[in-house]
Amino acid sequence: MDRQRASGDDLVPLRMAAWAWFLISLQTFGGPAGQIAVMQRTLVEEKRWIGQQRFLFALSYCTLLPGPEAQQLATYVGWLLNGLRGALIAGTLFVLPGVVALMALSGLYVAYGDTTILEGLFLGLGPAVLAIVVQAVIRVGGKGLGHPALVVMAGLAFLALTVLSVPFPAVVLAAALVGWLLGRRLPSLGTTRPAPAQDGPAPLIPDDALHTERPSGRRAVLTLVTGLVLWAAPVVVAALLVGRDSIMVDQGLFFSGAAVVTFGGAYAVLAYVAQQAVSVYGWLAPGEMVRGLALAESTPGPLIMVVQFVAFVGAYRDPGSLDPWVAAILAGLLTTWVTFVPCFLFILLGAPYVERLRGNRSLATALTGITAAVVGVIANLALYFALHTLFADTSTFSAGPLGLELPDLGSVRWDALGMAALGFALIFGLRWSVLRTLAVSAAIGLAIGVVRFLDGG
Repeated sequence: MDRQRASGDDLVPLRMAAWAWFLISLQTFGGPAGQIAVMQRTLVEEKRWIGQQRFLFALSYCTLLPGPEAQQLATYVGWLLNGLRGALIAGTLFVLPGVVALMALSGLYVAYGDTTILEGLFLGLGPAVLAIVVQAVIRVGGKGLGHPALVVMAGLAFLALTVLSVPFPAVVLAAALVGWLLGRRLPSLGTTRPAPAQDGPAPLIPDDALHTERPSGRRAVLTLVTGLVLWAAPVVVAALLVGRDSIMVDQGLFFSGAAVVTFGGAYAVLAYVAQQAVSVYGWLAPGEMVRGLALAESTPGPLIMVVQFVAFVGAYRDPGSLDPWVAAILAGLLTTWVTFVPCFLFILLGAPYVERLRGNRSLATALTGITAAVVGVIANLALYFALHTLFADTSTFSAGPLGLELPDLGSVRWDALGMAALGFALIFGLRWSVLRTLAVSAAIGLAIGVVRFLDGG
């Protein structure tokens, strides 16, 4: 297949695609690193729905956008497979399990506080996810770093983020510039390489495929206007029903603004959100942002979902004229809405244009540089996640994407280290599936939590 069919024709039956996205959504633990690993394994390696270089091209584009790149990548691939319907289904299902799970856990948190059994669940899931994250670094790095220069770029990106705390946008822009310059000296740098025959059948969307939905001014204006109306509507309705001074309107406006500046994903914006939520608005008590992050890391979906926890807790404690539980649920849903609607808008606006630019050599080499940097970014996130999971004292959030100082080695959580070792043994040793590994780890963690609860904590 040299060309993809028209966007109106589903390359995969919509019901089959929706089921696949639902199964993917249940495995999206561990932040963007784990999420990219799940999509890489499912879409590229198992189902062969999209070629490797095609997948990396989409990932590089999504990395340039504000917001969670993994959710936007799912939306992009959903658009490639099934057009507008596919984009909406893929992007929505990607976050839906996390919305439900985090809503339930936020309710448990405000009702019962820091429970031992809940901590047991986190103990089981969090460390086991480390194996998935490491698997992502290995797989994406192995596929995306086809030239020694790209390996060096990935290493430099990792050091810039981890050691120097260089802002994420600066790393991406530098990688694009270096990729473009290297492409002028190394003509093969931005050339896609087809997968070897032994890797399996040809992907449904090959690396040289071109989506046939052409960009147009009319389509762009319609998409933009529709997206902006949908984005603003819940905040306007909240202002009309409960007043402009309500906490829900404040949260809707604040998180709408945060959604368009979250370059680098959740970690890059957590310091700003934490400072505003605690010091300016008083939605959270000091230290609760870390607990919210732990909740978000223990549920499927993007880590930026922590904003739902912030909104839920804040509205529960300051419900205004509403019942606290009603206010908390509405605030959590509104915040989730204004956080993710822009993600759909960016993809549906930009994807048709980016598709037409794929043959542009300068863009191809620039995105190749970004792809290399993305490997370093994933490794940086893997280190962040490992430190946050395996150590009891992770210091405080800072402005850098790494977000913490190296913890004291004396604060190692040996139970978490043991669960992490189990996760590595199941994923790499026994080659268990992600779902099976997470289910067993969660069960063990819950059992530990129950035992500790019965023993009085």
